[in-house]
Amino acid sequence: MEFAWDLPSPYIETVVVEPQHVDGLQHTNNAEYVRWCQQVGWGHSVALGIDVEEYQARDRGMAIRRGEYDYLQATRAGDRLLLGTWLVHCDGRLNIRRRFQIIRAEDAVTVLRGQWDLVCIELSSGRPRRMPQRFVDIYQPAVADHPAAAAE
Repeated sequence: MEFAWDLPSPYIETVVVEPQHVDGLQHTNNAEYVRWCQQVGWGHSVALGIDVEEYQARDRGMAIRRGEYDYLQATRAGDRLLLGTWLVHCDGRLNIRRRFQIIRAEDAVTVLRGQWDLVCIELSSGRPRRMPQRFVDIYQPAVADHPAAAAE
């Protein structure tokens, strides 16, 4: 089945909606989608080569400053979901933007779109700080419309 991803070459993980993910309306609880965005966002960062241990070692990390989620369709227990994510902006200083799209595999319907604005912080103080050059070297080429990302 073809999936209509919003941008080319998403990083993708798959989850199955389990009974514990469902609320009293028999739909997936909205908090689960937020958790899955966190899961796929971290998975993408690790796949690029930056994990939480590196954040801790450098006393720097990308913190969510703003999250936005558009819940487009309900999902239910047993649904298989494709979690897709992209970096869509990296200014090389403080800010990164990450987008999300969740597609129900059975009918290829997009059930959620989301976006995070992230800021680089010093973990020990919580204050905004310039990204280490290693972050820039890894995150900037991974931006969806960056020439290096298009070559992959």
